Amino acid sequence: MKQYIVDAFSDRVFHGNPAAICILDQWLPQEQMMDITRENNLSETAFAVKKQDRYHLRWFTPAGEIDLCGHATLAAAFVVLTKIEPQKNTVIFETLSGNLTVTRHNGLYEMDFPAYELREVPVTRQMADALGAAPLAAYMGRDLMCVLESEADVKKLSPNLEKAKDLPGLLLHATAPGSETDCVSRTFAPKCGVPEDPVCGSGHCHIAPYWTARLQKPRITAYQASVRGGTLYCAVEGGRVKLSGKAALYAESEICLD
Repeated sequence: MKQYIVDAFSDRVFHGNPAAICILDQWLPQEQMMDITRENNLSETAFAVKKQDRYHLRWFTPAGEIDLCGHATLAAAFVVLTKIEPQKNTVIFETLSGNLTVTRHNGLYEMDFPAYELREVPVTRQMADALGAAPLAAYMGRDLMCVLESEADVKKLSPNLEKAKDLPGLLLHATAPGSETDCVSRTFAPKCGVPEDPVCGSGHCHIAPYWTARLQKPRITAYQASVRGGTLYCAVEGGRVKLSGKAALYAESEICLD
C-alpha cells in the first residue's frame, strides 16, 4: 500500500506540518488504520478512498479519529492533484465535517472549511496555570482559544500539558497579534496524543474568524510559531473559512501489511 508524507503549509521539507497520506482502494479495518497511525507517530495520518468523482477522507491522530484536520486535508489534496490525478486542479473530499473542496492555483492549495462559532468564556486560573501565562481573553468553539498580549508571549510559552488535558475543548490554541503577519499562534493537543501541533488548519477555523473580526480585514496572513513554523493565508466569508498554503513532498513509501 502506497503512503506519502507531505509537509503542509510550507514550500520546503522539514518545515510546516507533516502528514501521512494513504490512498486506498477500499477501507481497511479501523484498528489497522489506527496501527498505521501509531506506527507513523505523526500528529495525523489520513486515509482516502475514491468515490466516483470525489474522495472519502478520514483523519486519525495517535489517540483516535477526529472530525476535522486542515493540514492533512491540504496534504491529501497535494497527493491527489500531483500524484493521482495531476490533470485536475480541484478535489472534493467527503468527511465527518461535510464536503470539503480544495483548489490548486498559483502554487497554493485553498481549502474551504466551516468556521467554528466562538463564544467568549471567562479566563480562569486553570487556563493560566496550564498555559504558564494569563490570557487577556478566552473563547470556545470546538477548541479553547486563548488570546495573549504579544507575539513574544506566544513564542515563549511552555505549557503544562497534563494540566491542559483538564481544560475544556479538544485542542488548546494561544494567539496574539503578529509583528510580520496579522497574527501568530501555537496549538497544543495533549488530548489527541500530540504535545504541540506544528501547524493546525482546523485551529485557524477558530483563529481566522477572531482576527478578521478584530482587525476588520476579510483576509489575513497567519503564522504558526512552532519550531517548524508554517504560514496560512486565511479569508472568512460568512460561515466559511478559506485556508491556503503550500506543500512539499517529503517521502513516498510502500507499507507492508502482510
